Amino acid sequence: MSQSPKLVTIFGGSGFVGRYIARRMTKEGWRVRVAVRRPNEAVFVRPYGVVGQVEPILANIRNEESVRSAIQGADAVVNCVSVLQETGKQTFEALNDAGAGCVAKIAAEEGVGQLVHISALGADLSSDSDSARTKAEGEQAVLAAFPSAMILRPSVIFGTEDQFFNRFAEMTKLGPVLPLVGGNSRFQPVYVDDVAQAACQGILGQAAGGIYELGGPEADTLANLMHRMLHAIRRRRLVINLPFFVGTLMGKALGLAQFLSFGIFTNTILTADQVKQLRKDNVVSEGAKTFADLGISPTGMDAVVDQYLYQYRPYGQYAELTESAKNLKGAPTTSDF
Repeated sequence: MSQSPKLVTIFGGSGFVGRYIARRMTKEGWRVRVAVRRPNEAVFVRPYGVVGQVEPILANIRNEESVRSAIQGADAVVNCVSVLQETGKQTFEALNDAGAGCVAKIAAEEGVGQLVHISALGADLSSDSDSARTKAEGEQAVLAAFPSAMILRPSVIFGTEDQFFNRFAEMTKLGPVLPLVGGNSRFQPVYVDDVAQAACQGILGQAAGGIYELGGPEADTLANLMHRMLHAIRRRRLVINLPFFVGTLMGKALGLAQFLSFGIFTNTILTADQVKQLRKDNVVSEGAKTFADLGISPTGMDAVVDQYLYQYRPYGQYAELTESAKNLKGAPTTSDF
C-alpha cells in the first residue's frame, strides 16, 4: 500500500518568498497548503504541482481557529507572514510578534514535525525600530513554543517579484534624480530562491534548528547597489543621499497622509520606522550560522537582476539589440540597395 505524500502548510505561501518555497516543495513530492487571507487571489500557485497538489486555503494568523484549521494534519509548517508597514489591523505587534507565536504554539500542539520561521536580518530586542523589535520578539515566541524551529534571517531579498530593485528601478522613470536615505548603509542582497532552498532543508529535516543569517556573496552600500542597478537598466541618474532627518520627516509626512486618508493611501514609499532601520548595516554578523552551514553557495545579484530588470531599460527587451545596432560600422542602409 503506497504511503500518501507528506503535507506542508505555508502561511503567506503566495507571497514573494512563500511561492518559491511552495514550488520547491512540490518538486520534492509534498502536498502544499498555501494559507492566505484571500485564497481567491492565490490561485496562481496551483500549477506549481500536479492537479490537487497545491491548494490555497483561507487562514489569518491573527485568528487562532483559522491557524489551527490550516495546520491540522500537516507534517511541517512554514511562516512567511510579516509586515513592513502597518495598515489597519495588520500591525507589527499582531503579525511579527503575536502571529508568529500563535503559529508556533499551535504547530507544537498539533504535533508538527518541523517548523520554519522567516524573520529578517536586523531583528533586535533593543532596536528603536518597531519592525525590528517585534521580529525579535516573534523569534523568541517561536523558540519558546517550538524549540527546534529553524529561523531564517535574510538580508534584503532580490528576485523577479522583489520590492527592492524593482521599486527603485521604477523610480528612475520619474526624473533624472534618484534620492536615497541611508545610502552609506551596507546590505548583503540575497537571492529569493536561495532562501527558499534553506527553508526546504528545514522542512525536510535536513538541517538543524536555530537561527541562520542569510546574506549573498557580496556586501555593498545602498548607493553602490543603486549604481549597479542603474547599469543593469542602462540609465543614468544622479544618486543623492538624503540626510536621515529629511528621511524621518518624509516618513512621518507620508504616514500622516495614510492616517488622514483613512487607509485610502497606503504608504509604501518610506516610513519613519524604515528610516530607523536604514541607520544600521544589514549584513550577516560574525559567528552566525549561515548558508555555509547548510552547504548552499549563495547566488550573486549580477547573475540574476539582468533577467528581470530589463523591462526598465529605455528599449526594454530590445535594449541589447538596439545597442548592437548602434555599434555597427559600415552597416548597409536602404540606399545601398
